[in-house]
This record gives sequence, structure tokens and C-alpha cells, in this order.
Amino acid sequence: MDRTAAPQAGEALAGPVSGEPRRPLGPRDPGDAWVEGERGRFWGRFGSAGLLVHDPEKGVLLQHRALWSDQGGTWGLPGGALHQGEDAIHGALREAREEAAVPPENVRVLFTSVFDVGYWTYTTVVAEAHRPFEAAISDPESLELAWVGIDAVASRELHPGFAAAWPGLRSRLTEALRTSGRA
Repeated sequence: MDRTAAPQAGEALAGPVSGEPRRPLGPRDPGDAWVEGERGRFWGRFGSAGLLVHDPEKGVLLQHRALWSDQGGTWGLPGGALHQGEDAIHGALREAREEAAVPPENVRVLFTSVFDVGYWTYTTVVAEAHRPFEAAISDPESLELAWVGIDAVASRELHPGFAAAWPGLRSRLTEALRTSGRA
């Protein structure tokens, strides 16, 4: 089940400052802030979510993260901070549309996976493209987008969080595709 977590008392929040490439005029949503605690600093006051979309003909859609972003230059998923009150599936679909022009009506959610540090969560929303679409860079958070075969994902320089999650996500994705007759 999807869960988001608000920061606990005593945890620091820091939003982007004016002039940052991500938000040149400062935060545009109260969720656009860093959350800091004993397990580290994470983006998204209300948690974050990303979309792992698989197209049977093309593979998995990956985002080459802008150099100015956290862990810039690595490959990950289109995604970002959740808005206050937003569920993770909606947030992942919104972010994927904003960053990679993924049409939500062209994907079917298969499952979610939640990474939870107690005061912050990241939800990976795993979906299948049931109608083909062309991904396109639609904001400054990407250097490039690429469809990558499941077997080739780990050969990229992955965002550390995605790299840690990929083996389990790959296994669950492969199983979901196999059970649905699409693998």
C-alpha cells in the first residue's frame, strides 16, 4: 500500500533558493524541500515517487539526471517530490508526465514498492505501457531519456538509490510480466 510520511519533530527542512536551475523562482509547492534526519537528507517534504515504466518492445524508460540535480549525471526514473495530500501513484504519474511526457492513460500500474526511512518515503510505481508512446524531455531535470532493455539497466551508472532497488524491482517486474503472459 502507498504511504507518505510527513517530517517528524526536530527534523530540518530546507527548500530550494531562488536562482537554482530546478526552481529559478524558489519552491513552487510546499513539498519541494529537503527533509533531513538521522538516515540522511532526502528530497520531498511529503515523500517522493518515481515511475518505472516498461514497454514490451522498448524496455524500461530511464532518465539521465541533470548535472545540477542531486546525484546528477546518473540514470534513474522520472519522478520527484509529492505534493501535500497527493498519493504516490498520482505523484509518480504527474512527475513522469512533467519530466518525460509520459501519458498516464498509456500505462497500467502493476505494483508499487516503498522505501521507508521512518521520516521519508520513496515509492517506485511500476507500470506497463499498454499503448506505445514517445518519451520526450519536457523540463530541465533530464540530460536525456532512453528506453533500456531489462538486462542492460544495471550496466548504466545508476542513481545509488535506484541501483540498490533495481535487483528487487527487476525480479518483481519480470514475475509480473511473466504472470500476465507478457514476458
